[in-house]
Amino acid sequence: MVDLTTEMAGLWAALGPAPAHRGRVILFAAATSGEGVSTVAREFARMAAVRGRRPVWLIDGDLSQQGQMEQIAVEPDRFGRLGASVRASPDGSAFYAVSPPLRGRDGKPAAPGRILTAKACLGGRLYVTRFHMELLRAGQRVEAVDDPRYWTRLRAHADTVVIDAPAADRSDMALTLAPLADSTVMVVAADSTGAAAPAALREEIDAAGGRVAGLVMNRSTWSPPKLLKRFFS
Repeated sequence: MVDLTTEMAGLWAALGPAPAHRGRVILFAAATSGEGVSTVAREFARMAAVRGRRPVWLIDGDLSQQGQMEQIAVEPDRFGRLGASVRASPDGSAFYAVSPPLRGRDGKPAAPGRILTAKACLGGRLYVTRFHMELLRAGQRVEAVDDPRYWTRLRAHADTVVIDAPAADRSDMALTLAPLADSTVMVVAADSTGAAAPAALREEIDAAGGRVAGLVMNRSTWSPPKLLKRFFS
């Protein structure tokens, strides 16, 4: 495991603490798969949970390939043991839509947030979500929506909400949610040398109304090319 404590401390300092009156939402994104977004998002969530005034939520946005809760579960020495499952939506709202819509056992429409749960760790300072894809029926699909209600509700219960978005080369979630987040942090793997894809994603996020706060390398031994420095300075 790569130790990102130094990098996350630097990112925390750069972003500053969350406002006292409301929680903030930070989206972690990458242009291509394999850049280490999930690792960076998880490590930042841990740092924020230790330093924050209120609980931190880690939203596993990769709905088809959930992994954050499982990864935290195998690191009890760093995250503590996971607690019991709780609803991850304060009011049933969600950052995604299911189509055809969910229905309860009575056949009536059901809130999409009912299939998103969370478990606490770090003594209740950090909550990590899990989307129950296995509860979808054949033919149902799920996709992110640009509705701010879920984030507005969650801000009232959190110091920081960290979104681990799937890579842009296989999902539009980062572009959909970036305008709803307070800031976006892009991630590039240490052994990646291409600047074109990250630069293009930044331009797309800007065009969508999002705000890119900076760039994180998932290893500290790599110096980014000048082109990357220019795009993210």
